[in-house]
Amino acid sequence: MPEGADVGAERTASAVDDPAFHPVHSPARRGGTVDIRTLVVDDDQDSCDLIERILKREGYRVATLTDPRKVEDELRKADVHLAIVDLKMPDLSGLDVARHDSDCSVILMTGYATLDSAVSALRYGVVDYLRKPVREDELLGSVNRALAAKGLSLLPEEELHRNIGTCIRDLRKKRSLTLKQLAKRTGLSVSLLSQIERAESSASVTSLYKIAHALKIRLPELFARV
Repeated sequence: MPEGADVGAERTASAVDDPAFHPVHSPARRGGTVDIRTLVVDDDQDSCDLIERILKREGYRVATLTDPRKVEDELRKADVHLAIVDLKMPDLSGLDVARHDSDCSVILMTGYATLDSAVSALRYGVVDYLRKPVREDELLGSVNRALAAKGLSLLPEEELHRNIGTCIRDLRKKRSLTLKQLAKRTGLSVSLLSQIERAESSASVTSLYKIAHALKIRLPELFARV
């Protein structure tokens, strides 16, 4: 067990009782929640923190676990819908999690991708097989597919806001613009732009037009991912 793993294990030893493991709802959601429980398992705390940060930024709530010996207990105690698990850890393989509970969708991560492990992953019904370090776009795409396969897709309105926000953020970064610079170009506040990118606030058509103009694209391009 790497140094520091016990600290992370203590922090998440009872993930089910942690507020982070309560029913998921995106900040932009209106009229209900989707009871999605997601667990990230990796003996590398930095990896857990990275994935947790990415998912939280998209509106998900997630519990992390750095002690693989506690995975089976967590799966027994909680109705985990999605587990994102490192393939190779002390005392446990990510494939063990896939074999443990067929009702739990599993996404495997590995820094040692091989044909044999990929074939084994498919054999045990693993939803996806991601190479580490995990790319944000690949992770989010994999999570969306896993949840959709279980009938847990986000509400259409929420998904629209999330996709538009992601598109704006990606285009802004591609043009090396900060939120402050985009705010100056659009006349919109940094706070509003940040909320739009994180899907915490819906944007008016006028605001979207200003953003599209500032990014030098046509307005329909903001809806390209919808």
